[in-house]
Amino acid sequence: MIVLNGGSSSGTTSIARALQQLLPQPWLVLGVDDLVDALPPALVSYGPQGEVELGEGFRALEDAWTAGLAAMARAGARIIVDDVFLGGSASQERTRAHLVGVTVVWAGVRCDPQIAATRESARGDRVVGMAASQAELVHRGVHYDVVVDTTRTSALDCARVIAARVV
Repeated sequence: MIVLNGGSSSGTTSIARALQQLLPQPWLVLGVDDLVDALPPALVSYGPQGEVELGEGFRALEDAWTAGLAAMARAGARIIVDDVFLGGSASQERTRAHLVGVTVVWAGVRCDPQIAATRESARGDRVVGMAASQAELVHRGVHYDVVVDTTRTSALDCARVIAARVV
């Protein structure tokens, strides 16, 4: 399993897609956006500065989601998780608790907050302010095997660095 952690518009999804092209076997890409899209709308909302507000019951469903990802990995699926650790190290520890027995490459995806905000604005499908508010928050206390920065490096080149860590 490869866990990509980065703020909104940092490039995690582009890196995940590039990894699918680079790695020799098929890999599934599953991400926090898939989880959010599957949730009842009341469980995730956004504040005026782009902050993510989680409703009651979110954590239980997130735990079930992560347990499911781990079960698929244990069953032999190669999975790239495209995530946003809003709780920094606490999010990583919640994820890690489900991944006992799973080989994981933890990859941090950084991007200058201003560049991420520019990307966010150009996309038009994100709450304004989300990229800037998450750029550093998601990395607080998180331990990685590899860190890439998409500020001036392409998703493909970042994916090559991560792929080199996958055994």
